[in-house]
Amino acid sequence: MSRIVAGAAGGIPLKSVPGDSTRPTTDRVKEALFSRLESYDILAGARVLDLYAGAGTLGIEAASRGARSVLLVELAPKAAAVCQTNAGLVNKALRSSIVDVRKGSVDSVLDTFAPVPGFSGGKSWDVVFMDPPYPLSEEELAKTLQKVALVLEEHATIIVERSSRSAEPTWPENIKRFAEKKYGETRLWFAEPVEVTTE
Repeated sequence: MSRIVAGAAGGIPLKSVPGDSTRPTTDRVKEALFSRLESYDILAGARVLDLYAGAGTLGIEAASRGARSVLLVELAPKAAAVCQTNAGLVNKALRSSIVDVRKGSVDSVLDTFAPVPGFSGGKSWDVVFMDPPYPLSEEELAKTLQKVALVLEEHATIIVERSSRSAEPTWPENIKRFAEKKYGETRLWFAEPVEVTTE
């Protein structure tokens, strides 16, 4: 059973998605990931987007560790229902509705955040977790990363979790990878937005 590792809601057990359609992040990887993020000092007060959320454990861990708001995005009905349950658990523990859930495809949800030319608005995020299913192709991931690039705060951090055998994601020109780390069968890629200069 998964649990919240640390923070204000640390130790609370979380519900898992039944079956083998999702690939939960192990507690070992989660501890290492959040230790790194806390060393960057970006979680406190952050707006966090957890894409392909599964059971929502990454976004929920961020909420426990001080994120201001968290949105879990999940398409699969069973997983989205588990996200709702886990969001309710952490919100109750934190006594605040920090974690919300959006059922739908990642791309369609991202489209609702993107700014429209000529209009102010759109939503932007400080931390984005992306743990796509292994069958998602590199081309599909690259297209989604282009949409993510449109909804980032200036000093945002993107974390992509893939199989250790997967190729490095194809980053948009305004996102740059600054670190990577392998944990057994899992590899984490860390990236950030960069300013694109035109000659």
